Amino acid sequence: MSKKAIVSTTPMRAVIYARVSTKNQQQPENQLRELRQYAKTQKFEVVDTITDKVSGSKSAKERAGLDKVLTMAHQRKFDVLLFWSLDRLSREGTAKTLGYLQTLTENGVKYHSYTEQYLSSLGAFSDVVVSLLATIAKQERIRLSERISAALDYRREVLKKPLGRKVGTKLKKTAKLVEAAKKHRAEGQSYGKIALAMNVSRQRACQLCAM
Repeated sequence: MSKKAIVSTTPMRAVIYARVSTKNQQQPENQLRELRQYAKTQKFEVVDTITDKVSGSKSAKERAGLDKVLTMAHQRKFDVLLFWSLDRLSREGTAKTLGYLQTLTENGVKYHSYTEQYLSSLGAFSDVVVSLLATIAKQERIRLSERISAALDYRREVLKKPLGRKVGTKLKKTAKLVEAAKKHRAEGQSYGKIALAMNVSRQRACQLCAM
C-alpha cells in the first residue's frame, strides 16, 4: 500500500516591515498596502505590522521597529519578513545589511523584498543573491581598510603625528574579536552560540564573522 505524502496546510506567519525617513513626510501606507496585498495572494498569515520613521542609516538598536523584528525572529515568532525594498530595511552599508539577512536566516526566518523579486529567500536563487551580497560586503570592507591605512600613513608620514595609543588598542581588540568569532564559526557554531560564548549580541557576532 502506497503512503500519501502529508502536505502541511498551516500558512506561513509573516511580519510586514516598513520604514520612511524622518525627512520624508510621506507615511508608510503605500508600502503597507502593497505588502498586505502580496501577503494575501501568497496566503501568508500576517502576525504583525511594524514600522519605523527614522533614517535607514541608524542601527537596529536605534530603530525600535527593526529591533523588534530581530527580537521576534530570535524568538521564532514568524516565518517570513516582507519589506518594500532593501534600502527600506537598512542603508547602513552592505556588510551590516547582510548581517541582518544572515540573522534572519540563522533563526529560520525567510525574507522577501517586494520591489526586488530576485532578493528573496523564498525563491530558487536565494543562495546566489546572498553570495553576491557577501562578495560586495567583502569588497566594501577591503576599501574601508585601505582608506583607514591611507589615513594612518598620512598622519604618520605627512603630519608627523603619532597614531595614538587609543586607536591602536581599539584596532587590536577588534582584530582579536574577529579572530575568535571566525574560529567559532569554523568549528560549525551558530551565530547564536558564538554570541553567547563571546558575550556579544547576535548581530555583533554576524558582523565579526563577516569582517
